[in-house]
Amino acid sequence: MSGISPISSYSYSSYSDYGKFASGKAIQSAADGPAELSIIQKLDTQSRGLDAGSKNIATTKDMLNIADGAAAGITDYLQRIRELAVQASNTAVMSDSDRESIQMEVEQLKQGISDIAKQTNFNTKPLLDGSNSEFNVATDSNGNGTKVNTTDATLQALGIEDFDVTGDFDISDIDKALDKVTSGRSKIGAQTNALEYAYNYGTNARLNTLASKSRLEDLDIPQAISDMKKKQLLQEYSMNMQRTLMDNQANLMRKFFF
Repeated sequence: MSGISPISSYSYSSYSDYGKFASGKAIQSAADGPAELSIIQKLDTQSRGLDAGSKNIATTKDMLNIADGAAAGITDYLQRIRELAVQASNTAVMSDSDRESIQMEVEQLKQGISDIAKQTNFNTKPLLDGSNSEFNVATDSNGNGTKVNTTDATLQALGIEDFDVTGDFDISDIDKALDKVTSGRSKIGAQTNALEYAYNYGTNARLNTLASKSRLEDLDIPQAISDMKKKQLLQEYSMNMQRTLMDNQANLMRKFFF
């Protein structure tokens, strides 16, 4: 007779079963479930994409936090400049030399603002010098997403590059600079909150996708043990039947020849 015997067929099947137990996976190859394998691969692609999107969001939030912290430092500098400008406005007390001394501190503060605007960066990308006004963030499994903006906090953009208390000056120039920085920080905060919502959605979607994948792919251990015991019983029955058949054939041969 040709073909695979019941015993050898069971042996091959048992090796496959033990492999499933070892890996914990019900689908190890296309032969274990062609339709299920196709769905599992698509779910795996989606979950990996969602995971990458969540990481992108988390990294972008870190970037925005750095930009916000730097902008907060610029706000402190501007508040001090405004305080000094108010002092310099008191002509009843301040002399020209006093104003010159105040201007020296103002220049140091302006330099501090300039340094923060030029040196604040994330992964070598400047955030506050106006050279990168918009960033694309891939938030979903297909690379789609949203755009985020920081703010231009250079002295030129703030309009205080030539601010000087030794001559004619207007304190409202500092107020406008403060409003610009504050507005930029508000936008950064709103974008951070929006990214937080997107992160929570992506994380939840990924968990549900993994759950669906797990239901198709993971091995049901109790059911698998039950199935294996059934196979073992069938093997024992098959072996007993073959032994009985061989004994009967041997008895017939003995009767015929002896």
